[in-house]
Amino acid sequence: MSGASEFGGRGNRDASIVNTHGRGSIDTSRKSGPVAPAHAGDPFLIGEAMTGGYGAADILHGCTLAVERGKIAVIVGPNGAGKSTAMKAVFGMLTLRQGRVVLDGEDITALSPQDRVAKGMGFVPQVNNVFPTMSVQENLEMGAFLRQDDFRQTIEQVYELFPILREKRHQNAGELSGGQRQQVAVGRALMTQPKVLMLDEPTAGVSPIVMDELFDRIIEVARTGISILMVEQNARQALEIADVGYVLVQGANKYTGTGRELMADDEVRRTFLGG
Repeated sequence: MSGASEFGGRGNRDASIVNTHGRGSIDTSRKSGPVAPAHAGDPFLIGEAMTGGYGAADILHGCTLAVERGKIAVIVGPNGAGKSTAMKAVFGMLTLRQGRVVLDGEDITALSPQDRVAKGMGFVPQVNNVFPTMSVQENLEMGAFLRQDDFRQTIEQVYELFPILREKRHQNAGELSGGQRQQVAVGRALMTQPKVLMLDEPTAGVSPIVMDELFDRIIEVARTGISILMVEQNARQALEIADVGYVLVQGANKYTGTGRELMADDEVRRTFLGG
């Protein structure tokens, strides 16, 4: 993997880009009730037994997703499996009829997406994830909207992670290539100093070379101690970097295991990875 900078290095836990306390002017004192404190080895983020959908129809059926601190969890499955819906449920964009979401030992099921950002969650949607008429620099500054401190160091860290963005910092985001826009979107989410970064198909529509580069950067982000929860259409490549993988079918867990275990499973490989 390339471009390690201060984000890289196996075992490096420089968490200067991580939100350790929650920032910004939003009142984060409202809680949904404490749960048992997190212990070593427990998932840092878990969407547990989630059931819900849009209107009267449920799309998720008892779906569970979890990721440990500084690890990469990948969600794969066929089109219409509920992958993006599951991500939205974890981020609070979908009301659950059953189940709960717990972040670092705290039940956040009742919190709004904005409150979840203040708690340390960052979310990059698949589309409409940049402000196209604003410059790269302005997009990154918008990512710091909750912060009241000096965020210039974080911008420098984002530019170290994505050097092309420094070069393009005065260019409107809408004029960039698809891969560069995805870097802006991820960089803007990192400006919140998240504890968890959620990515909905970050390599959609990019070339294989750009996909590999984005996966390299995602690994570097995880090495800083940030947990990654990611939906990805390029299942085989995503599972290669996954600490844990979830295969969803019709809104429910079908297979769960390490990335290596899922890639070695004959049924998973034949049904979901093209043989």
